[in-house]
Amino acid sequence: MGLDDKLDNATDRLTGRGKEAVGAATDDESLRAEGKGQQSEADVKDAGEKAKDALGSVKDAFKR
Repeated sequence: MGLDDKLDNATDRLTGRGKEAVGAATDDESLRAEGKGQQSEADVKDAGEKAKDALGSVKDAFKR
């Protein structure tokens, strides 16, 4: 996973946490849900990148 991807995902995760916190503080369920969704999206992107990296490692192992 590239550094840019890690930073983008971390930014999305932090922004989502902020939205969730503001939503909880203001009793705005829509904003809370949006924040949780943004965090989940970042987690899914991380998992996809990790799977792609693992697949690349497997391909490299077979080239040897």
